[in-house]
Amino acid sequence: MKSSKLVIAGKELSSRFFLGTGRYPNPFVQNEAIRVSEAEVLTFAIRRVNLDAPSEDAILQHLDQDSFTYLPNTSGASNAEEAIRIARLAKASGISNWIKVEISADEKTLLPDPIETLKATETLANEGFVVLPYTSDDPILCRKLEEAGAAAVMPGGAPIGTGLGVLNPYNIGLIAEDSNVPIIVDAGLGSAKDIVEVMELGVDGVLMNTPVAKAKDPVKMAHAMKLAIEAGRASYEAGRIPKKKYATASSGYESLISR
Repeated sequence: MKSSKLVIAGKELSSRFFLGTGRYPNPFVQNEAIRVSEAEVLTFAIRRVNLDAPSEDAILQHLDQDSFTYLPNTSGASNAEEAIRIARLAKASGISNWIKVEISADEKTLLPDPIETLKATETLANEGFVVLPYTSDDPILCRKLEEAGAAAVMPGGAPIGTGLGVLNPYNIGLIAEDSNVPIIVDAGLGSAKDIVEVMELGVDGVLMNTPVAKAKDPVKMAHAMKLAIEAGRASYEAGRIPKKKYATASSGYESLISR
């Protein structure tokens, strides 16, 4: 089992909840959701930020910027070249040297392009970025991204925004078991049940946006997701009982039963 602490690029995080900042009804609800989530890492699309004046940006100006680690993402990029250019702009504007590489290859599913993601990860890691690539749930690809210099790898549970939950728990479990860097499941989750399930597979954290921002009560949902992450992690560390085909009496007094 990995360390009970979550450390990415030397930075120890007390929360395993990575939260997106898009699609909330208004900035007040967004900030309340962030507060109750206790998330330390916030993500947002660079294309939504005014890079000429980041501190005055409509998204960032509502946040206490010293309290968070920003994880800007390259959403909208369709190839490695575009993602690398977006990452360099974010770094040059002073926002962060952390970057979530997100390169979509298909407008219908928004599934990540594995080849372009690997190219961008390798280039940006060599330039000193802290790279967290969003990728598919392919164990071999996740290993390649780790070898390319990813500080953490972010496999999807299902296509972005679908809320379908973890479509391939077997693969996610393999990825978590074999990795030497943190695994943060990103995309496709919809409820606290999904969160507990994926955390029990041994992943290190979860990134969410739509399940919180588009809930009927985003603040209450942020709190529910926080509790689910904590419960799932505690269950993983405690170790579940093995599954068996037949019943076992819970009292432990089988020998006293007359036959």
